[in-house]
Amino acid sequence: MIYLAFVDDWELSGDGSGDPHELQFRPMRELVRIYNSHGIRGSFNAEVMQQLTFKKLGDKHPELKALALEWEQQVRETLREGHDIQLHIHPQWSDARYQEGRWKLNGDWSILKYSAEAARQMIARGKEYLEKLLRAIDPNYHCVSFRSGSWCIAPSPHILNTLAEFGIVFDMSIVGGVRYHTRRIDLDYANCEEDFVPFYPVMTDARRVSDKQEAIVCIPTNHFYGSRRQTFQHHARKVIGAMKSRVGSQDSAANGGRTVAAYGHEWAQANATPMQKIYEKGVLPYLKGRHLISDLAQLDYSLMREMLDSIRKRARAAQVERVPVILENHTKDIQDFSHIERFVMYVSKAADIKCVTLSEIAADIQCGRFAIKTASGK
Repeated sequence: MIYLAFVDDWELSGDGSGDPHELQFRPMRELVRIYNSHGIRGSFNAEVMQQLTFKKLGDKHPELKALALEWEQQVRETLREGHDIQLHIHPQWSDARYQEGRWKLNGDWSILKYSAEAARQMIARGKEYLEKLLRAIDPNYHCVSFRSGSWCIAPSPHILNTLAEFGIVFDMSIVGGVRYHTRRIDLDYANCEEDFVPFYPVMTDARRVSDKQEAIVCIPTNHFYGSRRQTFQHHARKVIGAMKSRVGSQDSAANGGRTVAAYGHEWAQANATPMQKIYEKGVLPYLKGRHLISDLAQLDYSLMREMLDSIRKRARAAQVERVPVILENHTKDIQDFSHIERFVMYVSKAADIKCVTLSEIAADIQCGRFAIKTASGK
């Protein structure tokens, strides 16, 4: 049985740009409507550093206070409707400046670049804030899972131990096959020792599997390789989308000051030559199939079905009775909800899939429902 979690990173753009109404509030309501229509409960990783910054500056800037209150109202209502809220942290908000209606985020994008104490304070504040906010709706609510901003979780001498200290049951920041060397982020998950089933990590490097039980579990966010045909179509759509974005960038106010082109620039590989970019993004994916994070906002229905075929194949190969699978999503990136709704409808009727929240996965880990991998196989 596949225990499938629909998980959304609920946030503004990494540079702080965008209108919360358009990138967060409206798409969350639409996703909740879709989930409710098909009897599925979703999970939202609420990026708390943004919210804590809005609240901190709210007395000086009434517009931020109003947005922070609306953020809280929407999160409470989403939990009240049976969906899950969990912890997500983008540390670049730690030294934010707000001038003339725009944000300048001066903090490093990787939580791994902060001292152990600074990272500990961010995790403590975020967890305490969410639990205080949401226990008014559910007295038994706990933060039990974590995703680090920009996937940054390894290597680190302290971050996994800090999460375990605060009662985080599992982390889902590892995504196999990802390697980023950008103007903001350096990480290499190309050779993770496990990138599908839950495992006990080496506590200083979540890319490695420990030979014993540890205080925290890692569940990788799913990834797959799209077929050459779908890869070509996917690449063509991206090119067309980029061209439309450039045309529309003259009036970015329609998207709260955020354009796809500008956001993509943040994740462009640093120091790559034009020929390398053409080979890696155009030629290589067509030869091998495109490596894709299972991010529903970036996929059409055909690729979602290919993703699910890959999950089923890997679940059979893993030879485990039950396997939790984390699907990613970004409300800020969704352009067309129809593909997601069609996929949710299909999954809701599949006999081999049980849709679960992150809290349910944590409870199942604690009661021993899932086999957790160790390097020793015990």
